[in-house]
Amino acid sequence: MKFAEMKLRNNFPVRGNHLFLAVVALVLTVLVLWAWEKNPFLNTSQSVQAWYRTSYAGFIVGSTDSSVLPNTVKENAEKTYSNSSTKEETIKDDTNSEITPTDSAPTIIFNRNKSNQNICSYGNGEWVLDNSRPLYYSGFGCKRWLSAMWACRLTQRTDFSYEGYRWVPKDCDLPAFKGSAFLQRMQDKTIAFIGDSLGRQQFQSLMCMVTGGEESPDVQDVGKEYGLVKAKGAIRPDGWAYRFPNTNTTILYYWSSSLTDLLPLNISDPATDVAMHLDRPPAFLRKFLHLFDVLVLNTGHHWNRLKIRQNKWVMYKDGVRSELGNLKEIVIAKNFTVHSIVKWLNSQLPSHPRLKAFFRTMSPRHFGNGDWNNGGNCFNTIPLSKGSKVEQNGSSDPVVENAVRGTQVKMLDITALSDLRDEAHKSNYTIKGTSGGSDCLHWCLPGIPDTWNEILFAQL
Repeated sequence: MKFAEMKLRNNFPVRGNHLFLAVVALVLTVLVLWAWEKNPFLNTSQSVQAWYRTSYAGFIVGSTDSSVLPNTVKENAEKTYSNSSTKEETIKDDTNSEITPTDSAPTIIFNRNKSNQNICSYGNGEWVLDNSRPLYYSGFGCKRWLSAMWACRLTQRTDFSYEGYRWVPKDCDLPAFKGSAFLQRMQDKTIAFIGDSLGRQQFQSLMCMVTGGEESPDVQDVGKEYGLVKAKGAIRPDGWAYRFPNTNTTILYYWSSSLTDLLPLNISDPATDVAMHLDRPPAFLRKFLHLFDVLVLNTGHHWNRLKIRQNKWVMYKDGVRSELGNLKEIVIAKNFTVHSIVKWLNSQLPSHPRLKAFFRTMSPRHFGNGDWNNGGNCFNTIPLSKGSKVEQNGSSDPVVENAVRGTQVKMLDITALSDLRDEAHKSNYTIKGTSGGSDCLHWCLPGIPDTWNEILFAQL
């Protein structure tokens, strides 16, 4: 008995030491695991490609396709790689874009999170009453650039409440547009609008906003530099280009309602059919792209049977007339063209690093009780009768949204916010006081296209 008690007493110090060492080891293990979790430079077990596929998908709002890294991510990856003392072999992702393995991953993740804070969906927000509007130009002025048919103040219309509303994005600020600030930002630069008559409205709106609607005789007409001259017998030239000499800023518009390359099949026959190459951008765009610093594209409303028949357009793909298959369907052909031109433009951007390219979403129509050619109208003059807010995931123009996803071409999303403003169309008002029908497609100016330019200015 005494021997057993003596042995027990002798073992206590040993077991106490073991217990103490075990506790210390446990604490150290917890600390190491905590440090491993917190310190991104310790956690390099995940490859860059694995991070790229799992984390980057949510970098762009609404994005599900991560085929192209944003410029900021690419630049930081390149800097990390080029500054490394031991250059590692680059690996390629599924789109053949070079990205730097392991060591650059922490830098990329850090910048991705930082950039996420600055992403804004300007298409979500609310129209609010603002009696200080219109801020930029009068509906009675800007006669040098504003087509009289869109200057609703010059018509018999008596209600102009549509002018008194301002768009307020939900999650970010929309800076007030100032013509002088725009010209300074665009010093020695050229902004080009290429598209249909809604693109022309945006162009005219911007010219009026920048000049305040004043005559501005110092502004130079430089259309000849781009071949934009009125052809013999034509109603108007194919576009316009103006330069502000103080800042060497050029603003131009080119008419291309389908954003396709149009080539007469028989150039000597005025009544010839016209090849509509769905997979080729307009020749004007290909020729002058290198001169542009900002590009805004749009298309949509001319993709209907009547317009295609009137223009004698015949669809071509890969240089061959498209007689069979889905491309003969107009809607599918239009969607194919949008994707095609975005893909082409995105392929050109690496060669034009200063170019910022935008594709503007569809401007909505508001014909009621029929369409434009069978008695449709938009007589409503009550603002926001359809509501004042837009709160949605994704754009109301999924064709453009899907086309630009995963590319460096940005979306100028104006569809849903414009859809709430059915009272702001030209309607059946004219300068002469007579009407052959309602125009529920084009907008009164000043008006909704001014907001498109405010958003464009913010995205620049």
